[in-house]
Amino acid sequence: MRPVRTLALALLLAAAAARAAVPDVAAEEALLQQITRRASDAPEGMLAELERRWPAQAGPGQPREPAWLLARGKVLLAGGQAEAAEAVATQLMARPDGADFGWLLRALIQERAGKPAIALAARALAGMEARCPRGDEARAVRELGCDFRNAWEALRLTQREQAAQGTVVDAEASVRRALALARAGGDRYLTALSLGQLALLLQAQEQLDAARDHIRAALAEAQGDLLASARVRNFEAGVERRARDVGASRSALEAALALAERADAPRLAAQLRSNLVDAYMHLGMLKEALATGQRALPVMQHFQDRNYERGLRHNLAVTHIKLRQFDAARQELARVAELDIDPSLLVPRARALRELAETWAEAGQYKEALAAFHEERELTARSNERNRAAALQELRRKYDSAARQRDLDLLARDGQLKDQQLENRRLAQKVGVAVGALLLLSIALVGVTLLRMRRAQARLTANQSRLRAQSERDPLTDLSNRRHFLAVMEQRARENRADGFHGALMMVDIDHFKNVNDEHGHASGDAVIVEVGRRIRAAVRDSDLVVRWGGEEFLVFAPDTPGADLVQMAERILRGIGGEPVATPDGPLRVTASLGFASFPLGGRAGGPVLRLHWEQAVNWADMVLYKAKAEGRNRAVGITAVEAPDAAALGTILQDFDAACLGGQVTLTVLDGPAPLT
Repeated sequence: MRPVRTLALALLLAAAAARAAVPDVAAEEALLQQITRRASDAPEGMLAELERRWPAQAGPGQPREPAWLLARGKVLLAGGQAEAAEAVATQLMARPDGADFGWLLRALIQERAGKPAIALAARALAGMEARCPRGDEARAVRELGCDFRNAWEALRLTQREQAAQGTVVDAEASVRRALALARAGGDRYLTALSLGQLALLLQAQEQLDAARDHIRAALAEAQGDLLASARVRNFEAGVERRARDVGASRSALEAALALAERADAPRLAAQLRSNLVDAYMHLGMLKEALATGQRALPVMQHFQDRNYERGLRHNLAVTHIKLRQFDAARQELARVAELDIDPSLLVPRARALRELAETWAEAGQYKEALAAFHEERELTARSNERNRAAALQELRRKYDSAARQRDLDLLARDGQLKDQQLENRRLAQKVGVAVGALLLLSIALVGVTLLRMRRAQARLTANQSRLRAQSERDPLTDLSNRRHFLAVMEQRARENRADGFHGALMMVDIDHFKNVNDEHGHASGDAVIVEVGRRIRAAVRDSDLVVRWGGEEFLVFAPDTPGADLVQMAERILRGIGGEPVATPDGPLRVTASLGFASFPLGGRAGGPVLRLHWEQAVNWADMVLYKAKAEGRNRAVGITAVEAPDAAALGTILQDFDAACLGGQVTLTVLDGPAPLT
């Protein structure tokens, strides 16, 4: 009996050892999450900790190896070792059970480099879909083994780019799915971050009360976790900043910074200082902004945090401009240009350029303001064109589908007709008289079918013409858009190639329009744009072309308009816009505008040279006097009366230093004040 007992004891010990070797996957994933989370601020220490804890069941070819390899890649990336992280991604892609993690790691590498990551994140999510199906996240985590933390990471990357591209509704859907995963997995840290992200998106949709409710819920989830609390306070600052409460934003950021320093999180502290630069700058605390930014910059460079470094350098450049330290500002902007950014993120790039252009203009640096405004307009036009193209594609798809359906109907009728003809032939053998009648009926049917085909083709042609016309109209104001103006200009350029541009141009910009959107909502902003467009149209001739140039800007092209008539037109527009309040959903608002106008070709004294320009150059001159009107206080019109230059080539030099040319008498201006404030 003793050998039997010995064998039984050996089997029991072996079973116990096998149970001990089975990993607690949930505890292991929580450990990896803690290591990768802390790696953001201590990458070297966390890499050593990861290697020290690496278990036997995560060895080469073992089932748990992909999860540990992904953690290693994330830690390496946090330390700025992108090439080493890419090597880990390649190692993951070589495993059938590691491809999803490989796509996710490569998406994170792209994000760190400031490049598009959404396509790679989507591939990672697609691979996780079987275990993490949409709609029943609790069951996915509880029963299907969903790796909810990495699915959450992929969704974070997705919503970040969706929000930056302006598709806020899609971004909100991604965050809500990530929130459901975090709650299903019982991860309070990720739950708090999801609630904070959701608050920002709700604020972007003007749901301020709901956004603040989500911030309070996020703070409750983050209670007791210094890092989570600091990040939620950062989200709170973003919500208050967009609500135009810069003081509350500053307080939230300073609270977040104190939490980050208590948590010994230097990288997060540097990111928060970068955000504080923006708050201090808008509160007029310019010296504090510079000092805070200069303290954060070395930390960001140490961690190779290119995205935050780019935003920080932009804010420092704006601060230098406000302090009239122009050379320092240009140096910062040169460094910004060296830091690549995802070119598809049109919304944040256009917003930064707009701020930069307005700051240059307020400082009287019109050359830089003009360049920044032109680049911002180009980005805005590209964004609008992309949205318009998508809408047109959808319309074409509908019309093409309708056309195909009509063709199928015609083919079906044609088939029916042929069947009828065969039947007629069989009947012809029996009833000769009926054959003739049926042939006449067939001819009539063919005639009706052809007539219907012609009518369908006419409708299709009309639809295509309507699509072309719609593509050259602004859908909000029903004015012409930039595309239509460009087509008109190109046509005139072909007809008058040698004579240059003839006619008058007037640029109109609604003053402080951003405040209307921020303080009264986008519905009020749209009402203002529509009404200002109507008032401009009412103040000009039927033969003049009024264009919505982009955002809150309009352009008027008035052919054959002498200088005196142009001045009168500018007066009518100024008073038409600012003379009466604009009715909006938020109540009547007083709106004013700044105008810049000129008549072309430019010239000076009688008998002097006629300075012929291409129409694009003429737009630049109208732009320049518009910025002059804005820099001198807004609610006014500035027009060019005369320009003294030996030839058209000299105009470029004048435009580069416009203020000096005005002071030196080379450019003579007409200034018209707008209507006084309403009482």
